[in-house]
Amino acid sequence: MDKTARMTRRKRHIRKTLSGTAERPRLCIYRGSKTLNAQVVDDLSGKTLCSLSTLSAKISEKVAGSSKSNVKSASALGEEIGKMAVAKGVSTIVFDRSGYRYHGVIKAFAEAARKSGLKF
Repeated sequence: MDKTARMTRRKRHIRKTLSGTAERPRLCIYRGSKTLNAQVVDDLSGKTLCSLSTLSAKISEKVAGSSKSNVKSASALGEEIGKMAVAKGVSTIVFDRSGYRYHGVIKAFAEAARKSGLKF
């Protein structure tokens, strides 16, 4: 089994059990080779409550001069998405790591989101 097939299998296995509701939406992350994207989604109504990327102005000024997909960027993204979600009235979420292993960039993102007030 090649790398993408394993990744897809992990992602499907995770998404079978995870679903965001209005009370507890899903925080999902996408880790690309150049950027990171995160969004808070209510799956029952099919709406994205808030979303953010490392290309946005808020994050770009914090991590100026470094890569947009490293641990420092992930921490800044987690902190900002946490603040946005709390401002929208979301305090608890379901974390969807999208098949990525929980270490490095994903772990830094999750810990920063927790630090900004979200409960997993």
